[in-house]
Order: sequence, then structure tokens, then C-alpha cells
Amino acid sequence: MSVELLFPTLVYRASLRARGTRALDARLLRECRQLRADDAAGRRWSARHYPNGYTSYGSAHRMQQLSPTFAALAREIDRHVARFARQLQFALGARSLAMTDCWVNIMGRGALHGPHLHPHSTLSGVYYVTVPGAAPGLKFEDPRLERFMAAPPRTPGARRRNRPWVTIPARVGQLVLFESWLRHEVLPNRDARERVSISFNYNWF
Repeated sequence: MSVELLFPTLVYRASLRARGTRALDARLLRECRQLRADDAAGRRWSARHYPNGYTSYGSAHRMQQLSPTFAALAREIDRHVARFARQLQFALGARSLAMTDCWVNIMGRGALHGPHLHPHSTLSGVYYVTVPGAAPGLKFEDPRLERFMAAPPRTPGARRRNRPWVTIPARVGQLVLFESWLRHEVLPNRDARERVSISFNYNWF
């Protein structure tokens, strides 16, 4: 008898703190908060679509082209994207993966981000700049979930690979990468302190 693992969904995690990014994180945090103060259009968009939070997704979504600090982060992420692409065994040919979008997310108490994916992108991810103790992580959904016809629920102690949802905790200095078609969400922030993260997309050019 044998049981094979077919069609796995890969999620990549790495800590950038090993490369001494504490000073970079401090600069990123200052710039994220300054961007919120300066970005009136982003604050208006967030008031309508992101209650108790701020995101520059609708206003300043290419921060790697606007700020040397964000460009330095993008260079760090590039190395990990290349490693993840090798793990996925992408046949990139003469084309390459390049960061197309990079934006700021600041979650106050109660802020959340409902289930979504990142259309028209190849790889996506998040980098955590500051994370209070009760801040939520990134919840991933099994992409086959809508096809689970007549499937019983999983046992409480089911292995991660058999669960319909898996949450990866948010950690300061942690990078998470995933394929852009993978649906995910961020549950409400229960902490009075803000959770600050930077999200991004890569595309195949």
C-alpha cells in the first residue's frame, strides 16, 4: 500500500533578520507611517474599503520605485523569490520574475482583509515590519475547497497538509511568499497596537 502526495501547494517562509535588517525595518516603519500621513487619497480609499486600517494599494502601489528604502527591501526579496521559483520548478526561460507592485498595510484594532487572491500576478507575498502580540497571521484556503463534494470534516488534530485552512503566524522580519492564485485572508487585529506589513506582487516578463 502507498499514499502519494499530489498537487501540493507550496508556501515559502524566511526570516530576513538573519541578514541584519533591523535598521532597514526601522526605516521602513518610519516611511510607512509617513506615507500614511502624506497620502490623503490612500486614507480616503481606506476609510471606505479598509475600516480601522490604512493601505496604499489604491494610491501608492509601486513603492519599490519611489523609495530607496523599499528598493532595498525589494532586493532582499528578489533573492528569496528566485529560490522559491526553483522550488516550484518554474521553467522561466529567457524571461524573469520582477516585482510589479509594492504597497503598505497598517492594521489598527478590528482591521481585517477578507478572502482574496492577486489576479494577473505570478507570485505574491508579505513582509512583516512590526507585529503586536495579538495581531493575526495569514490564513490560506485549500484551493480545492469548492470541489470537496460530500467530504467529511477533518479531525481536530489533522495534519497541516490535510486541513482546509492553515494560518501562518505573523512574525517581525518574516517574509512569506505564495503563488498569486492562492486565496488568503487576514482576520481582525485584536490588538490596540498597529500591525504594519508590506505586500507585493511579482510577474513573469
